[in-house]
Amino acid sequence: MHSESMWRVSLLVVTLCATVTLGQFPRECVTPEGLQSGQCCPSPTGAAGDECGSSTGRGQCVAIAADNRRHGPQYPYAGRDDRERWPMRFFNRTCQCNGNFSGYSCGRCRHGLTGPNCDQRISVVRRNIMQMSTAEKQAFVNALDQAKRTVHPDLVICTRRYQEVLGPDGNTPQFENITIYNYFVWSHYYSVSKTYLGPGQTSFGGVDFSHEGPGFVTWHRFHLLQLERDMQDMLGDATFALPYWNFAIGGSECDICTDDLLGARSTFDLNSISSNSVFSQWRVICESVDDYDTLGTICNSTETSPIRRNPAGNVARPMVQRLPEPQDVLDCLELNAFDTPPYYSTSSESFRNTIEGYSAPQGTYDPVIRSLHNLAHLFLNGTGGQTHLSPNDPIFVLLHTFTDAIFDEWLSRHQPGEVVYPEENAPIGHNRRFNMVPFWPPVTNAEMFVSAPQNLGYSYEVQWPARAYTLSEIITIAIVAAVLVVAVVGGVIACAVRARSYRSAEALEPLLGETFRRYSEDDRRLAKSQSVV
Repeated sequence: MHSESMWRVSLLVVTLCATVTLGQFPRECVTPEGLQSGQCCPSPTGAAGDECGSSTGRGQCVAIAADNRRHGPQYPYAGRDDRERWPMRFFNRTCQCNGNFSGYSCGRCRHGLTGPNCDQRISVVRRNIMQMSTAEKQAFVNALDQAKRTVHPDLVICTRRYQEVLGPDGNTPQFENITIYNYFVWSHYYSVSKTYLGPGQTSFGGVDFSHEGPGFVTWHRFHLLQLERDMQDMLGDATFALPYWNFAIGGSECDICTDDLLGARSTFDLNSISSNSVFSQWRVICESVDDYDTLGTICNSTETSPIRRNPAGNVARPMVQRLPEPQDVLDCLELNAFDTPPYYSTSSESFRNTIEGYSAPQGTYDPVIRSLHNLAHLFLNGTGGQTHLSPNDPIFVLLHTFTDAIFDEWLSRHQPGEVVYPEENAPIGHNRRFNMVPFWPPVTNAEMFVSAPQNLGYSYEVQWPARAYTLSEIITIAIVAAVLVVAVVGGVIACAVRARSYRSAEALEPLLGETFRRYSEDDRRLAKSQSVV
């Protein structure tokens, strides 16, 4: 009865105040008036006249800068998709935060910082989940399940396109609540969904704001950061860190597919998760792609089918029945170029296209090949292998944290600088200054193209595999070793001959006379103690 009353009160407050959020936008901004004004600059304290905390120097309200440079030829339209020049279709003014302040109202601290002035560093370390204690593993599983069941405190999602967002009467925003984890799923779906071209027309599928381009690594990096921050808030623990799954172990066994981690295989259905795992109770969202494509609707928070997973079970594609090898990671890390024209899934000798998995680990593009990130997804053979659904399987989180760890290691080894990230001609959404879809406040690809420990407040605890020696290196080492052995043996022989000659000469010398002082006992002790020191 109490919970029912609380629900009714909450609904009444929402109805009366209409302080709803569109997709990833904050509740304070998405009223009919807010949407029509195009401004989203709330106060962190709710005080009137304190936009973005301007009265305390936290930030100021500014015009949004949207990328105007040319994008690649993959997307041939203009003005047909809400995500073009993101987020200008919805808002054109937002908060710009000063110093270490951040958030949509400048009421928060940048990642890795805390305190009233956001000047106290905290340690957020992402670790290998297989090396965590039993208690740590269980705590992480519990946290994921809590995020799946906890309504997001700040966000709701839009269920219609912008033209219909205010409803039939022009004053009723079309929105629904969503949980923290389901929002993580929804934002990924929104970035890969097709462009709706109108009734009776086939939706355009050759668009992807988070894959098949340079933004693959930067988009997923922020995607993870957002979930990590939401879970830190949910748990009240600023040091909470998402662990990673080292999927580059070879073989056909899914080592994290156990009931104490991400769920073992069901004994009753090879494509299902064991009922002993909490994840067997999870249900997916964003499954009704036919409706989205034909009716122009947007994924809502309705949960439908269970997670499907059958690791190494795709017998029709033997190539995806094995996980990547450790050597694949090392080969990928040695690639010098971040990305190469056409900055797409056909790029060759590109670190980005290789880690994404459209090229062989050595960098050569091959349309048949699937490696690293892509191979790990396809290996799961189920929900995790379908782009629009994949985050529904929580393995997605750990798979992508390891992918991000490889990206951060590449940045550390090559020190490329922002200039290597293409400024234009990448697929739409992937240019350097494009605001990544659908994140708010706006964040560009360039802002995530930085070393994580120094700039983003988190680090990885990874033991990278050692590189195997090549045949030429082995031969060189053998030759050097043989030369050293010959030199040592020769030196020993020379010393032996010299010592023998010295003893022969000494035998001809007269005995020392008494005029030469002998070592006293004290002298010998002193000498002994000195040599020990």
